[in-house]
Amino acid sequence: MRLGVLGGSFDPPHVGHLLAASDAFEELALDRLVFVPAAAQPLKAARFVASPQHRLAMVHLAVDGDPRFSVSAIEIDRGGLSYTVDTLAAFAERYPNAERVFLVGADAFATLAHWREPARIARLARLAVMGRVGVEIAPPPAGVPASAVIPLQTRRVDVSSTEIRERVRLGKPLRGFVTEAVADFITTAGLYRQGTA
Repeated sequence: MRLGVLGGSFDPPHVGHLLAASDAFEELALDRLVFVPAAAQPLKAARFVASPQHRLAMVHLAVDGDPRFSVSAIEIDRGGLSYTVDTLAAFAERYPNAERVFLVGADAFATLAHWREPARIARLARLAVMGRVGVEIAPPPAGVPASAVIPLQTRRVDVSSTEIRERVRLGKPLRGFVTEAVADFITTAGLYRQGTA
């Protein structure tokens, strides 16, 4: 089995996440792609706006009914800071015979040297670095062989979670930005209405 792992804040999950996941699923010939919402990201000082439970519920709603995708609460259940190396080690233990591929954006990949145990991450999974056409991918840091890196071109989707939170705060519609189920959840739960985006 070829298993893709896509982590992130998903605050909220939007169509850009789904399109990138779809592109990766096809380009990498994955058998399954698992979305992993973070509990707390070590390199992001800002706290998430929505709670871990709300973000997990929204990811479930975003991928519901798509047999290619599943959702893991492993980082939220573990609590504390979400280190990729710990998550990939857990997936390696759970799926020892799977070929594991960790999906990471080009911007995040450029900071890989600052992650916990980057060389071990590269041993636990190949790194599919998602970048838009024309975006240059940074060279891997020391200890990470170039053979562990798979450049993956993704389409340009100009939508971000920050923009969506701002649209909610301003009372603007979310159609086309998130799935209908996620939009309904945001409304029902009263998410993102106050405070900064």
